[in-house]
Amino acid sequence: MLENAKISRHQFGCLVIYFTIGTTILVIPSGLAFHAKQDAWIAATLGVAIGLFVVVLYNKLSLRFPHMTFVQMNEKLFGKWLGKGFSVLFLYMSLLYTAMVLYYAGNFLKTQFYLETPVEATHIILALVLIMGVRLGLETFSRAAEILFPGFILLIVILVVFISPQIQIENIQPIFEVELKPLSRATLSVVVTSSFNSIVLLMIFPAFVNQPKGAQKAFFIGSLIGGIVIVVITLLCILVLGAETSARQLFPSFTLARKINVWGFIQRIEAIIAMMWFISMYFKMVLYFYASCIGIAQVLNLKDYRPLTFPLGVLIVILSLIIYPNVAYQQNWDAKISEPFSITVGLFLPLLMLVVAVVRKRIEQKRMSSNQE
Repeated sequence: MLENAKISRHQFGCLVIYFTIGTTILVIPSGLAFHAKQDAWIAATLGVAIGLFVVVLYNKLSLRFPHMTFVQMNEKLFGKWLGKGFSVLFLYMSLLYTAMVLYYAGNFLKTQFYLETPVEATHIILALVLIMGVRLGLETFSRAAEILFPGFILLIVILVVFISPQIQIENIQPIFEVELKPLSRATLSVVVTSSFNSIVLLMIFPAFVNQPKGAQKAFFIGSLIGGIVIVVITLLCILVLGAETSARQLFPSFTLARKINVWGFIQRIEAIIAMMWFISMYFKMVLYFYASCIGIAQVLNLKDYRPLTFPLGVLIVILSLIIYPNVAYQQNWDAKISEPFSITVGLFLPLLMLVVAVVRKRIEQKRMSSNQE
């Protein structure tokens, strides 16, 4: 066994919330406002609702393999070589998306705080912290996630409460004006980033959770809580900034934090609020990278995943520096390549796995019944 750790369902629930929110609340409101205008919050709500059905799919798949990771499920269902082929596709996604989140984190720090610091230095420092967290193991970073969780929720509450006086209801009017096609496009982006990509959590759940059945509920509730946060932040961006301003901003939710001004006394606290985004981005990056390391070690039949962390960390830094030449390329790549890729790995593959598992079980039951006769 590569990892002997076991985490509680509460710790797993915290990880689910971090992963669901992740980079989503930082960058998604901009895209939602661009496509759905003032109805961006409706698209976010629909995306979260659809995402919950995706979680149900993952839970049903995990019920059939209560002690296996996603990579082990593939080999069990499809055989050694075909299963490894599907696993390589999955691991390519998790490794690539680790680099994407590192890019987002580095770009956020570079553009908002460390304007004159070379972006390479920022990415290297973030990668070192990432490698350290993964090398310490699942139990360690899960406990850290649990410890930081109350403060994380407190920061969200502070943002919502302090920005509420600047709400302008007319910014979301008229409601339901957007056409179906842009609304669907915006909804899909939410489902992809917050739900389909959470397929990487099956590298932890159910194999490393000490209460698999209870963790299924934690998976669902964690996704729901994270989804509610996404809807609330998106709604606040529209209510305070307006749809046009939100669409033009690279990080509209951070711009939202800059608007906080209570009685001319409580203001300029966006650096504190930025801790919220950094915490969620870090744990999303850790989960992607941990899934990559564990998965690659299982595909290669290694006894320990830790020797992989440094070479893969170097690869992640290199990828994060070259993956997006500019913001325009990033937006085009996310829409035309990243989303179809996530749908393939996060929806079609687990659906195929569930169908194969059901068919194989029925064949085995018929075989057993015929043998008894």
